[in-house]
Amino acid sequence: MRQLNKKRFGKNDLLLIGGLIAAAVVLFLIRGIFHGTAGAYVEVTVNGDVYGTYALKEDQEVLIRQNGRVTNTLTIKDGKADMTDADCPDLLCVHQRAIDKEDETIVCLPNKVVVKVVGAKQKSDLDSVAG
Repeated sequence: MRQLNKKRFGKNDLLLIGGLIAAAVVLFLIRGIFHGTAGAYVEVTVNGDVYGTYALKEDQEVLIRQNGRVTNTLTIKDGKADMTDADCPDLLCVHQRAIDKEDETIVCLPNKVVVKVVGAKQKSDLDSVAG
């Protein structure tokens, strides 16, 4: 009978795996360092319609109302937006971390509320389109 080779990984296999892991770590670090710049505003949409745009530099509490009742509470503090209260059953939006970088979002699916961080340029583009 032939003897089976018990060696699972050769030297080249280990070098390849190590190189792939190192490349993944480098890409992850680069993405973390350069991912998004701090945004200037948060845009709140409800059912796909813009509900309001709020400056991140102003500490405030935004009560999002639908059908005459408050469904979500958005708190803007220290340049970050955080969903602090919601009447949805799962409260996933409340458990998401606060956002402050462009294109980050907080989503409340049951209430169809989306909070997205936009930059100053994106806000001025929205204003010129909306009139």
